[in-house]
Amino acid sequence: MGVASEHAIELLSMLTDEVDDPLKATFQNMHQGHPTHALMRFLKAREWSVPKAHEMLVACLKWRVQNQIDDILSKPITPAGLYRGIRESQLIGLSGHSKQARGLPVFAIGAGLSTFDKASVHYYVQSHVQINEYRDRVILPAASKKHGRHVGTCYKVLDMTGLKLSALSQIKLLTIVSTVDDLNYPEKTEAYYVVNAPYIFSACWKVVKPLLQERTRRKVQVLQGCGRDELLKIMDYASLPHFCRREGSSRSGGGGAADCYSLDHPFHQRMYGYMMKRRAEGKEEAGNGGKLGKEGSFHVEVPEAEAIEWEELHRKLGDAP
Repeated sequence: MGVASEHAIELLSMLTDEVDDPLKATFQNMHQGHPTHALMRFLKAREWSVPKAHEMLVACLKWRVQNQIDDILSKPITPAGLYRGIRESQLIGLSGHSKQARGLPVFAIGAGLSTFDKASVHYYVQSHVQINEYRDRVILPAASKKHGRHVGTCYKVLDMTGLKLSALSQIKLLTIVSTVDDLNYPEKTEAYYVVNAPYIFSACWKVVKPLLQERTRRKVQVLQGCGRDELLKIMDYASLPHFCRREGSSRSGGGGAADCYSLDHPFHQRMYGYMMKRRAEGKEEAGNGGKLGKEGSFHVEVPEAEAIEWEELHRKLGDAP
């Protein structure tokens, strides 16, 4: 790290110390004991411009307070049948970690087979943010403790098996999720690996690519086939997502590997159990005179400043081959 970078971090830290107490509290919950790394993420996201990074960070902290993000892990989506439906239509899971030298979590995402048709957009956004928060507050701190150093990023492997042009009908949801991540969880993903890409992927990518920040686009790598050989350079075979175990693998394939999308997978069982425990603790605290927040689904706002012109998106969608 150069002198200029250290100076930028020092200046941003001084500015952050001046924010109101509620923003300070949510910043502490966000950085999980590593404030310098959190400040660096926002500086990287704004090309090391301190004023722009400060503006971005303050907007993020306000978003967290206004949307009660600190409490989102105590608000599991219920009933269980609805949550199971979301897990079956928003395919994501933790398949393992990268090789011992780094220990980054590896998230598998079924981009091609996700249908997002079992609930409203708000539920899917809530689910996405909850997974982000569980990653940042539980998965990454556990990895940091195990390796004796700060682990603050992850890998994402996107399976395009089953992708159809009709998937672009979910462009609004994809844009909301992308906006939430770009503004509030910057620089949390080390790289995005696209695997099992069918011929239609290029048409879909033509529409989706402009919606992403340039720094995000630079991290996307399209691998040949299931990507097994390339991914084995950064993770052991046991951490490969099930759809990367063999060529032509699908959600049900993978040579018997565990389907990490399933609600019955340990990752989802532990996460949902964690949220149910947090909810129970909140009820107990409320019974002892504390304040009980609203339960169930709630609307996570996307900043209006980042609102997308849907007519322009529809035009791009119509232009896709």
